[in-house]
Amino acid sequence: MTTAPQAAPAPADAEARNWVDRFAPDPAKPYLRLARADRPIGTWLLLIPCLWGLALAGAQGAGPGALMLLYYAALFALGAFVMRGAGCAYNDIVDRDIDARVARTALRPIPSGQISVRRAWAFLVGLCLIGLLALVQFNRFTIYLGLGSLAFVAIYPFTKRVTYWPQLWLGFTFNWGALMGYAAAAGGLGAPAFCLYAAGIFWTLGYDTIYAHQDKEDDALIGVKSAALRLGPATRPALVLFYSATLALFALAGALSGFSLLYYAALAPAAAHFAWQIHRLDIDDRARCLALFRSNRNAGLLLLAPILLEAIAPMA
Repeated sequence: MTTAPQAAPAPADAEARNWVDRFAPDPAKPYLRLARADRPIGTWLLLIPCLWGLALAGAQGAGPGALMLLYYAALFALGAFVMRGAGCAYNDIVDRDIDARVARTALRPIPSGQISVRRAWAFLVGLCLIGLLALVQFNRFTIYLGLGSLAFVAIYPFTKRVTYWPQLWLGFTFNWGALMGYAAAAGGLGAPAFCLYAAGIFWTLGYDTIYAHQDKEDDALIGVKSAALRLGPATRPALVLFYSATLALFALAGALSGFSLLYYAALAPAAAHFAWQIHRLDIDDRARCLALFRSNRNAGLLLLAPILLEAIAPMA
């Protein structure tokens, strides 16, 4: 008597009863997991800085109009989904030997044998082509800017081998969208856009350090570096610094843009959320670290809200 083949188990850090496990056809599941479609938080963290940039240009009156900004936001959402997937596939190809030795990542599709390296490369190329189709809808400056981000993506998986601050490089990479969003709407860049980019880098230093605490024991054993290992018990005061810098740079972006007092008051919920993260942190509780990391979707949206309010206020 034969039994039906069992679906491959999901990685340990996937959300319970996610849509991939529940609805995707079995042959597609390994590829969707390779793209982290079962963990949408990464797409949010890539998309939100794009929305910051778009909204900032719109609030400054530099945007092309509400409907076009919504169209650009949809393009960035598509691009964030496929390019985050491509980045994850590339990261997993490069890190396949490391992932096989870390409990949280051992069940990822490549180290677990669900997808071959050749097929992973083919999937990556396909995602990049979709991303390129989205990118070419923007102005030429934004297209070149987007292509420039590929250098950060290519280098990122190797940084954990040479520095305790791969989270900093991830910040350079994941927040590039703040510049792209602004450039797509305004046709160029200005100091406030660079403030948002820098703010995003500090934000990423915070949330990805929290994330890295999940793997610190395995990382120490196999010789992989991270900010979690470098900071250790000093993580909480470091988060105070990182998140304070994020808020200060958002405030500076508002000052350079001539925003009203409403903008600064509206930063308070984001500040409260960051304070809650720092208070709740337990660097030895993996489940709590993962939950706090995921809560940064809300943090990013709370940072978006003041810019949107500033854009809407003149219309009221």
